[in-house]
Amino acid sequence: MTQTSENVTWLTQEAYNKLKDELEYLTGPARTEIAAKIAAAREEGDLRENGGYHAAKEEQGKQELRVRQLTQLLENAKVGTPPATDGEVAPGTVVTIAFDGDEDDTLTFLLASREYASSDIETYSPQSPLGSGVMGHKVGEDAEYELPNGKKASVTILKAEPYSG
Repeated sequence: MTQTSENVTWLTQEAYNKLKDELEYLTGPARTEIAAKIAAAREEGDLRENGGYHAAKEEQGKQELRVRQLTQLLENAKVGTPPATDGEVAPGTVVTIAFDGDEDDTLTFLLASREYASSDIETYSPQSPLGSGVMGHKVGEDAEYELPNGKKASVTILKAEPYSG
């Protein structure tokens, strides 16, 4: 669930199995289904004006992109519990921040990629402006990140704990 280096992604056994099942589906039955759709659309004639053919080809492209993403993710995955972060913000940590030092205006979120998004806690990507701004900071430190309008915002790290979900 966390990345302690650029190449290692920590996953729970459940998350690993779920992603592996998705990859097996996409490289097996889903490829067969999309190939059949393309073949059927191709038989309809002129490919330049064939919306079904173009839609199927686009779907195939998206599917193959997801296959590459999953393959890379699973190749670099380690199943288990990530090492303790000692209060440092890293992927796989639940972070509580205070905006502009105001301890009444706080946000708690999981810093993780979209594969780990959960309905029980808001998830921010490590590549997001807020995620990259707090990454590597420790509890008690201030961090800065860029808002969509180009201005800078300041937050204070109140908590950084490993995600146990």
